[in-house]
Amino acid sequence: MLLLIILVLGISAGWAAQLIVGTKRNWTEAALVGLAGSFVGGTISSLIAGDGFALEPSGLIGSIVGAVIVLLVWGRFRG
Repeated sequence: MLLLIILVLGISAGWAAQLIVGTKRNWTEAALVGLAGSFVGGTISSLIAGDGFALEPSGLIGSIVGAVIVLLVWGRFRG
């Protein structure tokens, strides 16, 4: 059940990030971007909070922010 919740959160964050950035890709990429974005957002929030460089997942808002960053970087390398 937890795996299903994590997958739905990742797809939701990736889908929202795709809407914000303006790209249209498939659900698999949305899930991967959302899950990666969760860790990017969690790491950024831990750095802002002063906890040091801790690689940890974040909530929905942090996941969306991280997914936007991942999409922008991915788009830059992808061309």
